[in-house]
Amino acid sequence: MYSSSTSKMFFPRLVFTSTFIVCCLTTFTFGATLAKDEVEALKSINETLGKRNWDFGIDPCSRPSSWEEVVPPKSYYANNVTCDCTFSGNTICHIISIELKGQNLTGTLPPELVRFPYLKKIDLTRNYLSGTIPPEWGSMQLTDISLLGNRLTGSIPKELANLSNLTSLVLEHNNFAGSLPPALWNLHNIERMLLNSNNFSGELPAEFARLTTLKEFRISDNNFTGKIPDFIFQKWTKLEEIYIEGSGLSGPIPDIGALENLKYMIISDLNGAEATFPQLGNLPKLDRLMLRSSNLIGELPDNLSTLTTLKILDLSFNRLSGEIPTKLSALSNLDQLFLNGNMFTGEVPGWILNTKEKMDVSYNNFTSTGASGCEHNSVNLFASISRVNNSGIVSCLASHNCTKTLHFLYINCGGREENVNGTTYEADYGTAGPSTFFQSTNTWAFSNTGIFLGDDRSDDIYVSENMQLLMIDELYRTARLSPSSLTYYAFCLANRTYNISLHFAEIQFADGQNFSSLGRRIFDVYIQGKRVLKDFNIKDEAGGAAKPIAKNFTATVEDGTLEIHLRWAGKGTTSIPVRGVYGPLISAISIFDPGYIPPPPPPENGGSNGISIGMVVGIVAGTAFAIFLIGGILWWNGCLRQKSTLEQDLKGLELQTNSFTLRQIKAATNNFDAANKIGEGGFGPVYKGILADGTVIAVKQLSARSKQGNREFVTEIGMISALQHPHLVKLYGCCIEGNQLLLIYEYLENNSLARALFGPEEYQLKLDWPTRRKICIGIARGLAYLHEESRLKVVHRDIKATNVLLDKNLNPKISDFGLAKLDEEENTHISTRVAGTYGYMAPEYAMHGRLSDKADVYSFGIVALEIVSGRCNTKSRSKEESFYLLDWAHILKEKGNLLDLVDPRIGSECNIEEVMAMINVALLCTNPTAAARPSMSSVVSMLEGRAAISEFIDSSFSAKEMNAEAMKKLYQQLEQNDADNSQTKSMLSDGPWTSSSTSAADLYPVNLTSGYWQNRDSTN
Repeated sequence: MYSSSTSKMFFPRLVFTSTFIVCCLTTFTFGATLAKDEVEALKSINETLGKRNWDFGIDPCSRPSSWEEVVPPKSYYANNVTCDCTFSGNTICHIISIELKGQNLTGTLPPELVRFPYLKKIDLTRNYLSGTIPPEWGSMQLTDISLLGNRLTGSIPKELANLSNLTSLVLEHNNFAGSLPPALWNLHNIERMLLNSNNFSGELPAEFARLTTLKEFRISDNNFTGKIPDFIFQKWTKLEEIYIEGSGLSGPIPDIGALENLKYMIISDLNGAEATFPQLGNLPKLDRLMLRSSNLIGELPDNLSTLTTLKILDLSFNRLSGEIPTKLSALSNLDQLFLNGNMFTGEVPGWILNTKEKMDVSYNNFTSTGASGCEHNSVNLFASISRVNNSGIVSCLASHNCTKTLHFLYINCGGREENVNGTTYEADYGTAGPSTFFQSTNTWAFSNTGIFLGDDRSDDIYVSENMQLLMIDELYRTARLSPSSLTYYAFCLANRTYNISLHFAEIQFADGQNFSSLGRRIFDVYIQGKRVLKDFNIKDEAGGAAKPIAKNFTATVEDGTLEIHLRWAGKGTTSIPVRGVYGPLISAISIFDPGYIPPPPPPENGGSNGISIGMVVGIVAGTAFAIFLIGGILWWNGCLRQKSTLEQDLKGLELQTNSFTLRQIKAATNNFDAANKIGEGGFGPVYKGILADGTVIAVKQLSARSKQGNREFVTEIGMISALQHPHLVKLYGCCIEGNQLLLIYEYLENNSLARALFGPEEYQLKLDWPTRRKICIGIARGLAYLHEESRLKVVHRDIKATNVLLDKNLNPKISDFGLAKLDEEENTHISTRVAGTYGYMAPEYAMHGRLSDKADVYSFGIVALEIVSGRCNTKSRSKEESFYLLDWAHILKEKGNLLDLVDPRIGSECNIEEVMAMINVALLCTNPTAAARPSMSSVVSMLEGRAAISEFIDSSFSAKEMNAEAMKKLYQQLEQNDADNSQTKSMLSDGPWTSSSTSAADLYPVNLTSGYWQNRDSTN
């Protein structure tokens, strides 16, 4: 322990010694010079990069005249060469960092960087560099590479995997392509990998699961394929930020593990099938959760309320349904909520209506909003109530009165009133925000949604103004912007066909050899719900920046309203010239009725125009009488009563589906264009369509004149709306308008199982054994759900190969519920209305009308035999043998040659045990005695190998023979009335043979209409 006197002497000496050392180091540092070989290397890369202003008359590392410039923090410009001068006794310097940002350098990336042995960082952000990444860089000691915002091409060299010390790799906003090298998993210290806005393709390598040090990962705006890997949210436990927008990847979003550091999770515009909300783990720091347009369905999970740090929640443009959970009100830090473009029902919660935060619940199916207008406080309520009556005008404008009918409308988006060649464009001074509905006049309004990410501004800017562009018309010097979705809505229009011009000019990017010219603004445009522009790029289309371009369209107005929707789908750059520049931009809108003839002006002398008051009264009275007479005739004939009855029937069903307008369906099918027709059924044609959000649908158009069609229309809607299962065809909704009865289904790319197995040869699919087994088990699971698991116990009554549809991954989905029957009260019914398809109906049902779920089990057994054999039970049999396939199976079983039943196209690579199991299960299911057939849940267990296959219990020989003989006579009698046995038919005891209401020949026929396959992949 020191004495006080010793302490007093020690402190001055310490200060003196420290001062002396610092002075010496400073002197030595000022006297240090850059190694000569690195000076020569700088001269070389000076030429390669196109850098012209380096002063080689001074030493780059000599202070105070070094090559370092002081710039404000977060500046987009930098001109620094940083040295470390602590080598060789502080006499030699080595370059450790080169930052040349925002200088519009026009050269290429220099391989000569390898001549800087101590270089750690290279930052060439926002230049105009071209070429590829030199593989030589892989031999360096780099820790930080940033090449954002250039014209670089090629793939990522696999040699970069050797940079074991690399912590940051930023390649955003270039033209890189190819797949990501799996070897990059060797980057054991990588923390940031930013790959946005390139042309990368292929799947994310499985080896990336080892990148457990990653904190920030961005792959938006690329062409990747495959699904989002599970390891991202399970293995990358240090992850803080992830951006996957418009990446090309498919869902579903994997369940999210305990990512205790995750702050930003931004995912949008996924491909693939619909999926429910992912499971959420412990996320104590999550600030932003944005899953826009990610194909989410179902209800919101209650545990969203555990994300107490959440400030932004964006779940817009999905198909989420149900009521908004009350528990979400516990998110006290929530600043912005976007639930627009979903299918939420119930009432808009009071905690949303009373908030002062920015929230958007527009475009939903709520029953009530609790507000009178389209916006309440800071909440956008536009089109948030389901339009059950299909009146056309959105509910929050129901009280709006049109003082006159319009035939034209002109808007200067985001700008003042302008007169262009005698046409006056109305001013658009509306103040937009993240969740805004603005009604400008009695004739138009707009709705805006979203926030600009990464712009570092406290308030987003939704109008762009560039008054320095004097070379273009004033109409194009301002434009309205949106980060996500911008909809202009015109009303009070006459019901006519209009010419529409959308005016654009890119005023946020530049031309020439500079980084600002590299920006890519890409978005989609919809008119009346139909996508008319996909991946639209203003600058490319116009041939440069600040160049006006007008895109012209026609659209029909049927309810006085016109909707123009601009939507960002995650494509294009987001950081050029600065971060936060992206999304739709529009300068002006022109809407004009080409057939409109203005009325003549009133006479100046105030005289009569030649029509007397008596004539006017007579015309009005005569017209009223004619309307009354025609209406009475239509009512008497049922034309007007029909829709009312159907609507009442549908309201009583408490549907869990969406209600579509005829305008939406016409837009989706291009006005029922023949090129989109994919088949003809017993009650009308079926069309392929594409909804405004890009969802591909199948639209079944039923004839309103068929009473049978109406009954089965209501039956099918009621059944399917209450049944949700991966192996049932999903019903999106329906439309009743005028004489139109429409069902809107999910579109299944691979048509029916019947076509895949035994359709025309050119349409057959090569189904290997694992695929056939998967299909068979999937059908069984779907039936098990119908019979035993669903709230409604349903007997399908028409299971057959044509009523099993296949999605793009060859997953089976059961269709056609037009003949389905609720299995209520007792398990067996005596049906006076037998319905089904011969060759598939169970004996007790076909002959005696005894209906139970075992009738479906029998039909499934026939389908299982078809899957194994590749033969159609009805087409392949001879006229003498009504049960050709089933009889053949029994004969082969008696001979011990069941494997002879197997389709030779399967080949020898099948699993014999699985094949025998499926055949034996099929025989169990087709037992003539209903009670001896297994339940479908037992069938699933047996097919999956989780349960032993029960022994086949044959009925007595005489009973079997009598059953078979009776069935044969029944079918032979029916066949006399129908010589063409190439079509599957439905049998009704109270009427003739008719097609099933929604058979696969109806939705996806074996005999497709001409021209369909040439148009199936086209996008309207």
